Amino acid sequence: MQNKNNFDNKRRKTLRWGYLFALVAFLAFTLFLGKIIVLQNTNVQEIKDDYISKNYREAKLKAARGNLYASDGSILATTVMRYDIYLDLKTIKDSVYKNNIGSLTDSLNAMFGKPRNIYRQRLDEQRRKENQYYSLVKGLDFDQYDRIRKFPIFNKGKHRGGFIVDRKYRRELATTEIGAGTIGMDNGEYKSGLEAAFSKYLSGTDGTRLEQRVNSNQWKPIDYWKAIEPVDGQDVYTTLDLRIQDIASSALEKQLIEFDADHGSVVVMEVATGKVRAMVNLRRTEPGIYIDAYNYALKDATEPGSTFKTVSLLAAMDDGFIDENTTVDIGNGHWTYAGQPVSDGHGGGIYDISDVLAKSSNVGSAKLITQFYGEKPQVFLDHLRRWKMFDKMDIELPGITKPFIQTPESPRWSKGALASLSFGYASRFNLLQLTTFYNGIANKGKMVKPLFIDKIMKDGQVFYSAKPEIMVNKMASDKAIRMMTQALTKAVEKGTARSIFTPNLKMAGKTGTARFEYWKPGPAKYQASFAGFYPSDNPKYTCIVMVNQPDNSKSYYGSTVAAPVFKEIAGKTFLKTPQNIEPHLLEDKKVDLTKLTEPNVKIAFQGQRMPNVVGLIGRNVIPQLENAGYRVEYKGVGKIQEQFPLVGTVINKDQRIYLNLQN
Repeated sequence: MQNKNNFDNKRRKTLRWGYLFALVAFLAFTLFLGKIIVLQNTNVQEIKDDYISKNYREAKLKAARGNLYASDGSILATTVMRYDIYLDLKTIKDSVYKNNIGSLTDSLNAMFGKPRNIYRQRLDEQRRKENQYYSLVKGLDFDQYDRIRKFPIFNKGKHRGGFIVDRKYRRELATTEIGAGTIGMDNGEYKSGLEAAFSKYLSGTDGTRLEQRVNSNQWKPIDYWKAIEPVDGQDVYTTLDLRIQDIASSALEKQLIEFDADHGSVVVMEVATGKVRAMVNLRRTEPGIYIDAYNYALKDATEPGSTFKTVSLLAAMDDGFIDENTTVDIGNGHWTYAGQPVSDGHGGGIYDISDVLAKSSNVGSAKLITQFYGEKPQVFLDHLRRWKMFDKMDIELPGITKPFIQTPESPRWSKGALASLSFGYASRFNLLQLTTFYNGIANKGKMVKPLFIDKIMKDGQVFYSAKPEIMVNKMASDKAIRMMTQALTKAVEKGTARSIFTPNLKMAGKTGTARFEYWKPGPAKYQASFAGFYPSDNPKYTCIVMVNQPDNSKSYYGSTVAAPVFKEIAGKTFLKTPQNIEPHLLEDKKVDLTKLTEPNVKIAFQGQRMPNVVGLIGRNVIPQLENAGYRVEYKGVGKIQEQFPLVGTVINKDQRIYLNLQN
């Protein structure tokens, strides 16, 4: 009986556990089945929006911008890598942190100079907050990054040492003092200069990566989930010649300081191709200090003054109204036409046509142009249309102004406006437009479009090569072009620009002195200019110089303020028989220009072996080594006197190169 009772008890207990297990299994199955039904009827996109999109995002991986070069291969602007360091303080184990935090703060103190207790307080505080993306330091170069990643704790990497690196690119100019305004920038918000003009080639294609939310306003990159790698930009070779740019910048700055002017510009163009070899724009920031920051040559349109007489008289020469035998009676230098007073500052008498230009006669220009075109101004204006003087120039650089010329259709037109137009008023032009016109005369009547780009390269291959583009195939007859060239040459030899005459270099050009804002009360404001080309018997370069608001008490005439800048540029860029040149620069009584400057030699890397850089200019070599991935440490300036490692030594990408430079 007792045995039967024990069996019944065990049986009941077993059944209870069996029923309980069956109930639990049934409930679990029901819950699982319910989850399936819920999932089948749930909006997955809603889950994604609610959870995934709130904690992860797709971020842009910036492509490295291509290099911007001068025509000889000198770097104008380049992209360098900079490193931002963040810490995931939650990841670091307690034992690792406690055993190494003292050594870490000592290292940070030695590198950055802040007291070690400051670092200890900040790191301890962020660790208590379990900050997974604490910003430690930003903008390190490679040497600094290479040093800090070896510090205690950080040397254990991202997952054990909490060391997070965010690599960013930064644009740096190599020639800030001689062309920052021309080189310009493109930071996404502000665009200017060559950087903006060729941005579509330089920019490359950005990539993407995922970032994880750390807190309400911080996101941590997930490096191993990169979706698309960026494609770096192409390299653009501009037409700028750094030697000519430097010469022009120095000559202009010296004159601006001497005459305490507000600002000034220089454009130098190669006659045959239209390539702009120099473009300098300097403005005063404080007495005696000038910076290149705004492109007056493109963005400002002003009344040109007497440099426009070349335009006016070429039209009459081309129409056959005037030739070498034409004369005009200047009288006493004062004349009135249609109620418009015209006066000269250079005496009177009978002038031949070359004298009108050489002596810059307003009366002579106005009398001739109104005599031949007074009843039919459209005939005169048609010349200007054919020479593209009405058109906004189609160039790559942004911000160029559209010219303005008063016409019979203008509300302010009067018969006297033609007289004003003939000597450079009632119109406004930028300097590049006038340079292009003068360059057409120098190029025997063929007007070419200004060029700012030589070629585009990608991975060592030429992707695009620029060719000269003709704007006007024949500006005027051969006779008219020849007559104008002779008259402009006479203006330098015997006219208003005779102060810059030198028998060693034939120059042709025209002075300009324009008063602006003449309708406002107060002291008169002037703009002095000179436009011309050299050598006049076989032109190589066209150059225009503008100096705005010189000190009137010193001088404001184009002949004394602007023309000397032209002479210095011409003399240093193209002298046949030099003056004041050191004997060692002479060969057969001619200047050996190759000795005046050091060419930018491209380093030839042979595998992973150290190239020979001794004797080369440091500012040309160092960027090439750094862009190739090497770390460079150097002392001094000028040419490289010593190098280590020695030529032919096998070097790795993370190896430091030491250079000793000396002038």
